[in-house]
Amino acid sequence: MGSEHYPLRTSGIYRNLPTFDPSLKDLKAIVVGATGISGFNTIRSLLDTPDRWSTIYALSRHPPSSAMMSLLTPEQRPRIKHVPIDLTSSGAEIASSLKRADVEADHVFFYGYQHPQGMSAMDPATADALVEINVPIFRNFLDALALARIQPKRILLQTGGKNYGGHIGRARTPYIESDPQPKHLSNNFYYPQEDALFAFCQEHPGTGWNVIRPFAIVGAVPNAAMNFFLSFAVMAAVQSKKGKPIFFGGDIEEWQYEMCHSTARLTGYLSEWAVLEDKCKNQSFNAQDGSPLSLDRFFEELARWYDVKNGIEGPELDESKFQTIKLAGGKDSPLGYGPPPATKVSRSIADWAKEPANEGAWKEIMAESNGQVRTNVFEAGVDFSLGDFLLHRIGHPSVAKLRRFGFNGFVDTMESVFEMYQEMAKLGVIPPPVVDAARPMI
Repeated sequence: MGSEHYPLRTSGIYRNLPTFDPSLKDLKAIVVGATGISGFNTIRSLLDTPDRWSTIYALSRHPPSSAMMSLLTPEQRPRIKHVPIDLTSSGAEIASSLKRADVEADHVFFYGYQHPQGMSAMDPATADALVEINVPIFRNFLDALALARIQPKRILLQTGGKNYGGHIGRARTPYIESDPQPKHLSNNFYYPQEDALFAFCQEHPGTGWNVIRPFAIVGAVPNAAMNFFLSFAVMAAVQSKKGKPIFFGGDIEEWQYEMCHSTARLTGYLSEWAVLEDKCKNQSFNAQDGSPLSLDRFFEELARWYDVKNGIEGPELDESKFQTIKLAGGKDSPLGYGPPPATKVSRSIADWAKEPANEGAWKEIMAESNGQVRTNVFEAGVDFSLGDFLLHRIGHPSVAKLRRFGFNGFVDTMESVFEMYQEMAKLGVIPPPVVDAARPMI
């Protein structure tokens, strides 16, 4: 029976989660990209029930660190079996690694991702580099499954909100899963990855597919190239240290704009549900928390979390101080008509991060933390431009399809960002918030 026949459950801040037929137990999963923001947090979601998943084969170059493993319970840790693989190697080489580890899989979750050094993933100009890097690694892995004679019931591929082209220019909203992909406007590694997945499943009829599309991911891992909220915690800690206010670099419309985010743990629960439900076979789903968050409300909490005594410099009201950034409009946009969407910026957090005084304050924070803060985020490849990207009003993903198919999971994004900051502190990346809990949006 499907999960609709069983009661919903709560796990910490994650609410209305599905439960399943108790006969679904002792399953085995492959999670590719197991140390990334989505892969690791999906592992945490899978391990949240004691009997369903007996073994998680965690595939990555390096095993999850001891700090990452500390986020798991003692009961959960033995169910993870790390398998070292290099996705840039051939399918035959990956298959050999799978065979040596005696890997079996009822379901596969693919989160493998490689980021082009020194480039922003949200910049359309990065599209070709992302295709060149990320399409071959997925094809290599699919080749390896066939060579290793592993035939899962389902392969889940996570792509993302860029599927709809809102980062290129004006797009139709809300985004729905059946929207045409704007392949004529820009390269996107999601599209050939999906094509490879569909072809594999046609060649192996015992395997179905799912595609999951999160937006602005929230989650804790030591190295997260796509962590949209990390830059704000860094700014708050540094500005608090310097006795300065935190600042917002956009205009009043961007300040009050409600944006949807995708907490990686909740997306993990969604992904588990998708592969276990027969009715979800060969379906794509958007992923979002269900609690839109404005930067107005977030900054109020951020200042409280990091004891920013001088408060907040809110949106600039003098129009002469803005730089206007325009995305594509008209025939060059996914929508195909209409003026280009514009974002107004008076101050950039990416530029703020380049100021030597701010790295100097961070080093003081590290020195005074007694070894608790161990990462110099100014040297560790943190993409501060992602904080600026949140100023763009690119539109919301619809959850109509999710609800029609029966997934009702929810998390208050304010609480999940706070949980992420607490966990990033445990991982030694940032100082912890000075308060015990977020104020939920109720």
